Amino acid sequence: MNHYQVIKRPILTEKSGFLADELNRYTFEIDRRATKQMVREAVERIFEVEVVRVNIINMPSKTRRMGRHTGETSEWKKAIVTLADGDTISFFEGV
Repeated sequence: MNHYQVIKRPILTEKSGFLADELNRYTFEIDRRATKQMVREAVERIFEVEVVRVNIINMPSKTRRMGRHTGETSEWKKAIVTLADGDTISFFEGV
């Protein structure tokens, strides 16, 4: 799998902004088939930083109302990547 296929998009929320600023942790939506080793290699190659730790969370689907009918959102996978001291990803700064 290509490095750009492993990482789908960054997750930019209030909580992920706090994690990036205070704890040097960055959050990404990743491919469902990706492993911790794949995420580590992809982040190191794409952003040229040193990764200390990768945590992966499977996000379950949720039931949503669509008018009179109900449906479900898709399941997805989230990775929280901890970087070494001094490394940052400029994409997240100033958000």
